Amino acid sequence: MRLFFVSLLNRKMLCLFLLGVSSGLPLLLVGSTFKAWMTEIHLSLAAVGAMALVQLPYSFKFLWAPFMDRYVPPFLDRRRGWILICQLGLALALFALAFSSPEKRLGYAVALCVLVAFLSASQDVAIDAYRREVLADSEQGLGASIAVNGYRVGLLFAGAGALGIAHFHRWELAYAAMGALLLVAMLATILAPALKGQAPPPATLERAVVAPFTEFFSRPAALEVLAFIFLFKLGDQMASDMLTPFYLNIGYDKAQIAGVSKVFGLWATIAGGLIGGMILLKANLVKCLWAFGILQALSTAGFSWLALLPSTSLTALALVVTFENICGGMGTAAYVGFMASLTDKRFTATQYAILSSLMSVPRTLLGSTSGILSQYFGWASYFVFCSVIALPGLLLLLRAKRWTFPKSPAPSAV
Repeated sequence: MRLFFVSLLNRKMLCLFLLGVSSGLPLLLVGSTFKAWMTEIHLSLAAVGAMALVQLPYSFKFLWAPFMDRYVPPFLDRRRGWILICQLGLALALFALAFSSPEKRLGYAVALCVLVAFLSASQDVAIDAYRREVLADSEQGLGASIAVNGYRVGLLFAGAGALGIAHFHRWELAYAAMGALLLVAMLATILAPALKGQAPPPATLERAVVAPFTEFFSRPAALEVLAFIFLFKLGDQMASDMLTPFYLNIGYDKAQIAGVSKVFGLWATIAGGLIGGMILLKANLVKCLWAFGILQALSTAGFSWLALLPSTSLTALALVVTFENICGGMGTAAYVGFMASLTDKRFTATQYAILSSLMSVPRTLLGSTSGILSQYFGWASYFVFCSVIALPGLLLLLRAKRWTFPKSPAPSAV
C-alpha cells in the first residue's frame, strides 16, 4: 500500500493526470458538443450527422506519427516539445472556433474542427509516447489508469462543462473557456519531468516509417499479439455499445440511467483503474490480464441477470454497473499497460499509435452489428454472447510465453 501511494502521489503521476485532461478535452468539442451547437442554430440533421467524419484523424494518426518520432523540436525534449506545440495549436484553434459563426460560415467552422481533431490526435501520439518513456515497466499500468482518469475529467469539461457555460452564457464563451484550459495545460507539459537518456531518433524519415513495422513483425508471434489486442476488449466493447438502449428497453428512465450508469459508474471506473494500477505495480502483467479479463467477462454477464429480473431495481442496477465498471477499469489499466510494454522506445510514437488504432477497430467494425445481434438473441442471451466472445482473447494468453517485449531500462527523468 505504501508503494502505491508513493507511486501515485508524485510529480510524474500528477503531470500524467493533467496531460490526460488535455488529451480528453478536444474530443467532444468537435463531437457531441459541437453537434449540440449546430442543432441549436437549426442546421440540418444531415450536416450534424456528417460531423462524424471530422473525427477521422483519430483513426489515422499512425500515418504521421513517424514524423513525430523522427524530428525533435528545438525546446524541451522530443515528446514534451511536440505536446507543447499541439497544445498551443489547439488553444488557438479553439479560440478561432469560438468566434467562427457556424450559422454564417459553416465551412470555415468545420475546417477548424478538422484542424482541432488533427492536432488532438497528434497530441495523443506525443502524450502516449511520453508516458511510455517516462515510466518504468512496473509503473505502466498505474500510469495508464491515471492518464485515462484524467482523460475522463477532460471529457467532463468538454461535455457537461461546455454545455453548462453555453446554457447560461453563450457558445462563444464556452469554446473560448476550453481554449483557455488548453493554455493552462501547457504548464503541466513544461513542468513535467524531462526525459534523459532517450534512444536517438531514427536517422531518416524513411527509417521512421519502415523500421517500426519491421522491428515489430520480426518478433516471434507478432500476429498473435495483434490478434490479442483486437480481441481482449471485444466483448466488453460490444456490450457497452448497447447499454443505454438496454436500460431504456427494460424500463429504466433517463434520470435513473444518468444518476447510476453515467455519474456513479464514472467513479466506479476510476476506482477500478486505480485498483488495477496498484495491483500491476507488484504483479505479473500477463497474470493480471488473465485475472482482469475473466472478471471483465463475468461482469458483462451481470447484465443478463439484470435483464431477467421481473421488475426494475435501482439497487440491482447500481450493483451491476459498479461491478462492471470496476472490472472494466482494471482491464483497461492492464490492457493499456500491455500495449505500452510492447513498444520499442526508438519508435514509441509510431508503434503505440498503430496499436491504439487497432484497439479501436472492433468498436468501429462491429458496432453496427450490435443492434442486430441484440435483437436476434434477446437482451439476456446477447450479454452472455458478449461474455463468451471474450474467450478467444483470453485463450491467446496461453501463448504469451512466446511473445517478445522490448527491453527497456528504468527511465531517467528529472
